[in-house]
Amino acid sequence: MSQLSIRHALPDDEEELARLDRAEWSPLHEVLPEQRPPYRPFFDERHLPGDTLVAEADRRILGYIRLAFPTGLEANAHVRQIQGFVVSGEARGRGVGRALIRAVTEEARRRGARRLSLRVLGHNTPARRLYESEGFAVEGVLPEEWLLAGEYVDDVIMGRRL
Repeated sequence: MSQLSIRHALPDDEEELARLDRAEWSPLHEVLPEQRPPYRPFFDERHLPGDTLVAEADRRILGYIRLAFPTGLEANAHVRQIQGFVVSGEARGRGVGRALIRAVTEEARRRGARRLSLRVLGHNTPARRLYESEGFAVEGVLPEEWLLAGEYVDDVIMGRRL
């Protein structure tokens, strides 16, 4: 893998990001059912290209992370939430995920956030380890919140101060 760069997504990235999302779908990290045609758009009114950071090498997108407001309420406008994080299978274990977490943390700070939160499935041990190593702590657990592939799975809420 040549030099990794992180940048904001562009509208023209939509097809490649949607393809990556579908290729990496797994009940390990996704509560929505696997997508079937017709596919929903990757960008929408709550998730604009400028709210998505992409990791790229050799002009190929290797992963993305999406930053959003957790709600539309003014009372928690100081919080940003990670609402999508995917790294291609070929790029895992090469620092791409860590680079995206660090970049989105800086982006949240730049946007004036005081806190950054996320939700992760309890059985997604690799992601939880990564988040913890980057300063996130478990702030709550919703036990058996999801039924995925016949198993009940906890919804783990994590966050950190910025």
